[in-house]
Amino acid sequence: MTTDIWTEKYRPSRLDQLVGQEVIVRRLKALIEKKALPHCLFSGPAGIGKTTAALAIATELYGERWKGNFLELNASDERGIDTIRDKVKEFARTMAVGGGFKIVYLDEADALTKDAQHALRRIMEQFSEGCRFVLSCNYSSRIIPPIQSRCAIFRFSPLAMETAVRFLENIVFAEGLKASADALLAIYDVSGGDMRRAINLLQSAAFDGPITREKVYALSSKDPERVRLMLKSALDGSFKAARGSLHELLDSLSGEDVIKETHAQLMELQIPDERKLQLLERVGECEFRIIEGSDPRIQLETLLAYLSAKK
Repeated sequence: MTTDIWTEKYRPSRLDQLVGQEVIVRRLKALIEKKALPHCLFSGPAGIGKTTAALAIATELYGERWKGNFLELNASDERGIDTIRDKVKEFARTMAVGGGFKIVYLDEADALTKDAQHALRRIMEQFSEGCRFVLSCNYSSRIIPPIQSRCAIFRFSPLAMETAVRFLENIVFAEGLKASADALLAIYDVSGGDMRRAINLLQSAAFDGPITREKVYALSSKDPERVRLMLKSALDGSFKAARGSLHELLDSLSGEDVIKETHAQLMELQIPDERKLQLLERVGECEFRIIEGSDPRIQLETLLAYLSAKK
């Protein structure tokens, strides 16, 4: 087992290797084959392949010369108009190595200020023949309409469970690890389809013997089974048992961790919708008070008392 960062070691280098985004891969490959790549807007949650797709596009277009034709900026770090006017414009105005066009990749472009986005729109118009822009964002609604209208929009989706687990199994095999099937399912559950987070969690769990579900939950500050048992006790009217479970949970988890997992577990309850809405309202109130600085133990005990009384 190596000490490399696995998110980079196992990052796909070509579009064919990108998992879980088959429709997007087909569209991008067709555009690359025709050398007709437009400005692109990649939209979707973190860790699902947006940056990997941009890097793969550059590799397939330019081969070993890709670094000279590719500029990557994180817009959340450099979000002002000066970045657009200086760095981006300076790169866009020079000729591509080997002819054709260059690529500017702006990660987290939805963090750009409105002024910076309008400056970017003008640069996209001015240098469209010699430069293509690939913008990545979590929320496309935060990108101004003039930029959206100039881009082909690709909406990336969180990875399905089967796809993510299969990818993790390949890493487990390549690294010579031992991991139970329920441990890999727990990694997927914790990551929520974010492959980068899933791989990081797998690597964190790999340095101390076999990878188990318990180890995964301990590393990720989640314990869905114990939270589920706590809720069951409360909903069955046993406040004392629920309170005991809560105190055990707070030995290893923060109040915010517990309330977030409580929300997730309540969403899965097979109870009438009207009652579920009432319970979720109380969970929301509890979370607000904890975030505002109230004592988590008191707030969570109050929530459990309410659930127990509503049996």
